[in-house]
Amino acid sequence: MTRVTLPAVATGPAEARSGVSRRSWLVSAACGATPLWMPGQAMAGGQLEEPLVDSVRTALSSAIANQAPPIPEFRDTESRLAYLRWLGAMSDRLRPKKPEWQVRKEFLQTVWYESKRAGLDTTLVLGLIQVESNFRKFAVSVVGARGYMQVMPFWTRVIGDGDPSKLFHMQTNLRFGCVILRHYLDRERGDLFMGLGRYNGSRGKSPYPNAVMAATKRWEFSA
Repeated sequence: MTRVTLPAVATGPAEARSGVSRRSWLVSAACGATPLWMPGQAMAGGQLEEPLVDSVRTALSSAIANQAPPIPEFRDTESRLAYLRWLGAMSDRLRPKKPEWQVRKEFLQTVWYESKRAGLDTTLVLGLIQVESNFRKFAVSVVGARGYMQVMPFWTRVIGDGDPSKLFHMQTNLRFGCVILRHYLDRERGDLFMGLGRYNGSRGKSPYPNAVMAATKRWEFSA
């Protein structure tokens, strides 16, 4: 069973339709004009399928293969208390979208686990989820991206078992999304602007990265 121990970080990827255009939403979000809890369709682009060398494909496949439950472990009491403080603060902020405590807890625990496992900032992952799906588990974009992190179905064929329906499973979706985002950031040598654009299929364009970075402010936390 894969477990995460703080503060270890790895070093190292339609419910509803709205009349609001994705571009106008992203531009307004970047300017701070869009409500954080905007209802409507997933504001996703779509990762572009690109040829992967065998070593990269193997590494990505390995990274998503272990589906052990996200059970955090801590090296000391203070680390555990810091996590619990984070969980409490994030739970309060997420309540408007997920009213049930147990649902919020499982979601946040999984986000924390998968982001740490992939070597990502949890704040960044939450901001990305807000922009991509507005925390809707079964969100589907106009180009077919699925779930919380709006993962394109081709990824299940390239690095998974080929079953795109699994992208509606919470941990599977978050696992794929975090691994893919880590892959794109590595390809861009840590450049967050370019890595986020690649994740969205809009590499080099500013609306999407700006929207994600604006959204992360809601999820900032100081233990």
